Parts: sequence; structure tokens; C-alpha cells
Amino acid sequence: MCNDYRLEVDVASIIEDFDSLKIKIETPEGVPNLAPRADIKITDTAPIVRTGASRLAGELVQRRWSWPAPSKKPVYNFRSDGREFTTGRCLILADGFYEFTTPEDPKKKRKDKWLFTKKGEPWFCIAGIWRSNPDVGEAFTMLTMEPGPDIAPYHDRQIAILDRSDWADWLDPSVSAKGILKTLPAGSLSVEQVG
Repeated sequence: MCNDYRLEVDVASIIEDFDSLKIKIETPEGVPNLAPRADIKITDTAPIVRTGASRLAGELVQRRWSWPAPSKKPVYNFRSDGREFTTGRCLILADGFYEFTTPEDPKKKRKDKWLFTKKGEPWFCIAGIWRSNPDVGEAFTMLTMEPGPDIAPYHDRQIAILDRSDWADWLDPSVSAKGILKTLPAGSLSVEQVG
């Protein structure tokens, strides 16, 4: 599952895009200094937008990706199947994510790394949830689902990539997750081998 993603878009562009969707972005901790990052990995701190004071507002904050499970392994992906998520919803900001596959050449020691981006959009949001954890403070995880046609050749699960028209609804916990968490149509994602 996704354990590495990318965000190289500047915060001004992000806030502008949210404004165009009539979602007010609040920065209760100040505007974060978001340096371009080609690899955001498990336990890194990264930007999310979580439910704000009203349905049409979101808080842009930086939080840790993953919280420890009782087994102490990091919870960085969480199955969405059949769940509603009435609290703790967030949007995870990304402009690409990676999946890894076993190489066909048995002599090759490293897995093949594939970068997925959304066609026609410079960045996108992944459905997530956040919670407070006594060991690490507030942290977030990505929701996963059955794979869509663009991801199925590479993995048997995928992260829940949201359509732009669903961003405000995801921040509103009264809106059913079932209508929001859906796979993208074939051809929505570009893929290229990297690394």
C-alpha cells in the first residue's frame, strides 16, 4: 500500500484552489512553510486540511503521518470499506504517490517504483482521518479501498483519491462517506516508472 507520496506545490496555490471551491482555509498555527518534497514517508510531518469551525472551512495544519498501533507498527493506511468516519476527517495534500512492485528480473534487488499523478490537476487530495495518540500527538492516516482500473495492474488496494467536487463534502462529517469514497474512472491517473 502507499507508504510514500509527493507534494511539490506551494501553499499559496493550495489556498487559491480551495478558495475557488468556496472552501475557506484557516491557519490556526500560522501559514506553514511547505518546502517541495519528492518523498513524504511514514512518520514524516506533512500538511493536511481537517474539518474547521464550519462546513465551508478547513484548518491547514501539519501533522505526523501514522500513529502506532498496539503492536507498535505504524498505522499509515486504514481500510475505508463500509465505514462512515463521522469524526476526524481530513484531506491529505499530494501531487503524486508511489506504489512499488516486485521486478520481473529476479536479479534486481530493489522493487520497481511507480509514480501516479492525476491528469489535468497539479495536485489533489487523498481522503484521510486524523486522531490524537498519547505517544505521538495528533497524526493522520490515508484511507484505502478496492483498486480502480488505473491502479489494479500495480496493487490490489489503493488510497482513496477524492474528486475536487467532493473535498468540501469530505470535510463535512454529516455527508455519507459511501457517496464520496469511489474509484476514479479509467484514465484519470498517469503513471511512470521512477527511481
